[in-house]
Amino acid sequence: MPSLLIKNIGMLATAYGVSAKGGSKQGEILTYQNAYIVADDDKIVSVGQGQIPDEFLCADKVIDAQGKLVTAGLVDAHTHLVFGGWRENELALKLHGVPYLDILAQGGGILSTVRSTRKASEDELFQKTANVLDTMLSLGTTTCEAKSGYGLNFENELKQLTVTKRLNESQPIDLVSTFMAAHAVPEEYKDNREGYISLIIDEMLPYVAQNKLAEFCDVFCETGVFSSEESKRILSAAQKYGLGAKIHADEIDPIGGSVLAGEIGAVSAEHLIVCPDDGIASMAKGGTIACLLPATSFYLGATFAPAKKMIEAGVPVAVASDFNPGSTPNLSLQLAMNIACYRYRMTPEEVLTAATLNAAAAIGRAEHIGSIEVGKQADLLIWNADNLNFIFYRYGNNLVNTVIKNGKIVKENR
Repeated sequence: MPSLLIKNIGMLATAYGVSAKGGSKQGEILTYQNAYIVADDDKIVSVGQGQIPDEFLCADKVIDAQGKLVTAGLVDAHTHLVFGGWRENELALKLHGVPYLDILAQGGGILSTVRSTRKASEDELFQKTANVLDTMLSLGTTTCEAKSGYGLNFENELKQLTVTKRLNESQPIDLVSTFMAAHAVPEEYKDNREGYISLIIDEMLPYVAQNKLAEFCDVFCETGVFSSEESKRILSAAQKYGLGAKIHADEIDPIGGSVLAGEIGAVSAEHLIVCPDDGIASMAKGGTIACLLPATSFYLGATFAPAKKMIEAGVPVAVASDFNPGSTPNLSLQLAMNIACYRYRMTPEEVLTAATLNAAAAIGRAEHIGSIEVGKQADLLIWNADNLNFIFYRYGNNLVNTVIKNGKIVKENR
């Protein structure tokens, strides 16, 4: 007897496969009308349309979707989830056109959040982030990547990673941890950046890998932060310890981060607002996923990444929220999807793939989540919409009705 049957689905829309899709395939999705989904425990065991086979009608739990749209749960592949404080005091500076790197040089930006995060206890960070995750769940995010990078020393990077681990064990959203001590050079190392890089490579990375506190390592490759050469040293060391490589690249200046991503076979390159053609070519050759963050461009009044050019070049594009206290304090992946549609000019089908299957691939989960297929995890959303176009047309609203995680209802928005 199956544990769950969702019947009377007006439209089922899903990407398909177990790897990221670029080129024309990014916009190729499967749609079913008058559909049903059957799950047993946490796995999907049948997907179809039309008459439901008799053996599924006796499911323990039957949900009538009432003709609504159903998709896979959303996967947020880029967040800076755990941090202390907020940075609303920087809003006026941004509105007056003060560049981010100038704010950082004045001790604001990332370094401001570092001070707040170091002051906060582990339990304080845990409770704050748990509240954030509950809101994200209500907005349809069922899996989320979480970067460290606001500790910038051994003790406080470990504190962030420990909070992520605890949260992964205590609430419904699956969390995938990324170690990002190379987010900035901390104030105590401002005259000894080589010493800080050595601390990351020689002490932090071995400990993180040995204790399985992260699956990926990320570096902020940017003017005034880490050069492409420094980024390569850190990421190459991380790869030797078995961590997947990610890189913040070409967000403000194109200093070689996207080119490096392709050369070292990074799993993903992220931001890519000013990504040059040679960076796109390198990512396509190296099989790197472009994880784009449209809400960040929106919030900062910045250029929008060349998403369509990347897709046309065969680079798979993922879309994420980039939730963080400085450059986009928005935790709605729905909003990021809407902006991607309007400003990147991506089709609803391309964006659906970007926020489900490609996002899952960007965090090493595409074999298990990101689409509605037999054998995959039963992470599903029932929307207050009849079709896929509607959730992009009605931007700015939370259109998620029901969130199903591992085959169980975990959130209902009424």
